[in-house]
Amino acid sequence: MQAQLVARKNELRSGAFRDASMAMCALVAAADGIIDPAERRRVAQLIATNEVLQHFEAEDLQRLFEANLDLLTPDFGAGTAAVLHEVAKVRKPAEARAVVQIGIVIGVADGEFVESEQAVVREACRALGLTPREFGL
Repeated sequence: MQAQLVARKNELRSGAFRDASMAMCALVAAADGIIDPAERRRVAQLIATNEVLQHFEAEDLQRLFEANLDLLTPDFGAGTAAVLHEVAKVRKPAEARAVVQIGIVIGVADGEFVESEQAVVREACRALGLTPREFGL
């Protein structure tokens, strides 16, 4: 999945993609109801090392990720609607697929893509007009 993202990295430069990808990271990190330091580190590592995100300032990405977590923390259900709204702002099909792929990359980063993480990625697929089966979900 990472290879597919890298192959399209030059297409993935819009502000909508930037914002949606960090919203997706927050959704996956918070999916189990607990945002632990390891999940924050995984996203920080993604921000620092992922070729696809190198077009953007790392500080901006981290700020967006944290802002989305702030929406999800007090009430995950209500926050999910707001964060999915941000994800759904992506209009280009390549960007929409890349946002989903980033969510999957974050989900599998710890070696286990648990059901709660898969569920939020499926919700994001629906918000983007994509079929979860396309991603093996």
